[in-house]
Amino acid sequence: MNLSVWVDYLTPKQVLFFRSITEKLEKDGFEIIRTTREYSEVIRMLELTGTEARIIGRHGGRSLKGKLIASAERIIELAKYISTKKIACALGFGSPELSRVALGLAIPHFTVNDSPHSIAVARLTSPPLSERLFTPEQIPISAWLKIGVPQDQITQYNGLDPIAWLKGFTPNNHIIEELGLNQDLPIIVARTEEKKASYLLDLDPRQISIIVPIIKKISQEYPGYQIVVIPRYDKQYLELRKTLDEEIKILDKAIDGASLLAFSSLFIGAGGTMNAEAALLGVPTISCYPKETTYVEQYLINEGAIYRAKNENKVMEKTKEILSRPEEFKEQHKLVAERLSNTMDDPAEVIVEYLEKFLTKKS
Repeated sequence: MNLSVWVDYLTPKQVLFFRSITEKLEKDGFEIIRTTREYSEVIRMLELTGTEARIIGRHGGRSLKGKLIASAERIIELAKYISTKKIACALGFGSPELSRVALGLAIPHFTVNDSPHSIAVARLTSPPLSERLFTPEQIPISAWLKIGVPQDQITQYNGLDPIAWLKGFTPNNHIIEELGLNQDLPIIVARTEEKKASYLLDLDPRQISIIVPIIKKISQEYPGYQIVVIPRYDKQYLELRKTLDEEIKILDKAIDGASLLAFSSLFIGAGGTMNAEAALLGVPTISCYPKETTYVEQYLINEGAIYRAKNENKVMEKTKEILSRPEEFKEQHKLVAERLSNTMDDPAEVIVEYLEKFLTKKS
């Protein structure tokens, strides 16, 4: 009988990250049980990648109370579903519900995490509650020790998570036609912050996104440039559509983001994953992440892969500098990206190798 591995998808990034892992495991004869929650961005990415997952539970919204109640309800429903399956082990990317259900049903649980700044999630999902933590070595061990993770239960890999889906990646220019863009004209892509994340709850809830005034200024100063904004929620899309000019493209569906970035002259990111993704694709990237610099972001800054701008004026200064010499900056960043990518491990390979050894012992 095939051994089953339970994988839980909570974010679009996780759909991409786990894709090669599950494909490798399935190729080697293991069955994958996939679950997710009702969260538009994730559902759309699952559909885009042709990944089928059982929808159980929902996103808890922005309030701590809402998150707690949604998580508790999801744990109950997941427990009912997973208890009917024969699971050899579970794999999550900071999934508190997977962690609690796996622990309660005595299922060995492995977790991936590159965000020790999300302290609550890290504490709820990392060892000793789980068997092992997989994390980039660009994040110091001390960051995990601070929240109580035993050092002997940490496996580090030399690589950032987007490498898992960018190894061997070739951009597809279908995205240009799909979005009605002109490949011969500059393209600027912007990504909003994750306002519903527990570590960003102190941001002003009345503000649609910190990138709004930045996009407005760029639109005014560079009227011939193509601007694409990638929101995180349906409500945010509607608010941005009401606020920004009609010629600015605001996406309302999941797309091949890596291909769009590859054809871009500049990326402005208020989050984390797409910043790293753009940097590893050689795209000049400005991070305006609204909190303290993360370990991954600091690593990319130190390597000359991204720029950090803490306010609107600094973002505009750097934007003007990059757009004044776009080809020069693109060439410079491609060299940096190639250097970094060529020396990095594929996280998927590290994780699959460990899991297959574990599962072989169980069979």
